[in-house]
Amino acid sequence: MTPEALQLFVQHLIAALGFTIVGLIFFAIAFVIMAKATPFSIRHEIEEDQNTALAIVMASIIIGIAIIIGMAIQG
Repeated sequence: MTPEALQLFVQHLIAALGFTIVGLIFFAIAFVIMAKATPFSIRHEIEEDQNTALAIVMASIIIGIAIIIGMAIQG
């Protein structure tokens, strides 16, 4: 591998790690907002009460944020 190719690889790796961190932060913020917006415990509803509808809603929010972040990265 040439030094230029190695440098390009490292730059892309750093960019990917940066976008990963930003994406995880956005996911955490979205989850906290959802937890604060609901009058019940999301964890209790999904894990113990087996509330499938709530799990689907939470998953759709995560997928929506992933699409938005992906489009922002792509430009």
